[in-house]
Amino acid sequence: MTLTGKKGLVLGVANKRSLAWAIAKRASEAGADLALTFQGERLEENVRDLAGTLERESLILPCDVAADDQIDALFAKIGETMGRLDFVVHGAAFASKEALSAPFSQTSREAFRMALDISAYSLVALARGAQPLMTGGGSLLTLTYLGAERVLPNYNVMGVAKAALEANVRYLAADVGQKNVRVNAVSAGPIKTLAAAGISGFSTILNIYKERAPLRRNVETAEVAEAAAFLLSDAGKGVTGEVLLGDAGFHVTGM
Repeated sequence: MTLTGKKGLVLGVANKRSLAWAIAKRASEAGADLALTFQGERLEENVRDLAGTLERESLILPCDVAADDQIDALFAKIGETMGRLDFVVHGAAFASKEALSAPFSQTSREAFRMALDISAYSLVALARGAQPLMTGGGSLLTLTYLGAERVLPNYNVMGVAKAALEANVRYLAADVGQKNVRVNAVSAGPIKTLAAAGISGFSTILNIYKERAPLRRNVETAEVAEAAAFLLSDAGKGVTGEVLLGDAGFHVTGM
């Protein structure tokens, strides 16, 4: 899978276990020039350290996806330094620990708003900012999970946010397709990431997937990165509005 000559933006890298990081690493190996973002000083050092291990030098920039002025500044800087964009990887998501652990009917208005804003609306904001830089067309990719379609324990408001995110994929695909911009998502099986650490009983979810998925195993970050690379590359240029499930086949099973 080649991304030689492509220029991309990856948001959502937190540490070496992040799916966004696995995708960034694979994209760099495939020949892409990257810009990576961090939110706050706490994560800046992690992102810079990881970026230093990439095969190609990367642009490191701050961005809080809940702040429109920071999104505007991000794309302005990318325009100045990179000139254009060929793809954007949206790996940003957040729900408060309380909203994940409490009964769903107890979700507060503010917790609901924050989860939908950061996890779903941010893709719309990024698509709007990226379009002027995608002069030759491009690809937008986000990350979702089966909890958007089915009720999973302790996923709660994040499941609702992911459902909105998947709807965003379809509506954005229809909106920007005439500009030769594609919009897709990868729905991966459960993986031990920083975000997963906030879900109570996550180890049980891993075991159930391993027992019931047709491949009788869990997926790995490298496999998610390969699926993402396909959708970002010209090999996937006929695919848009798609949610690609990479979960060892778990989604097809019943009892």
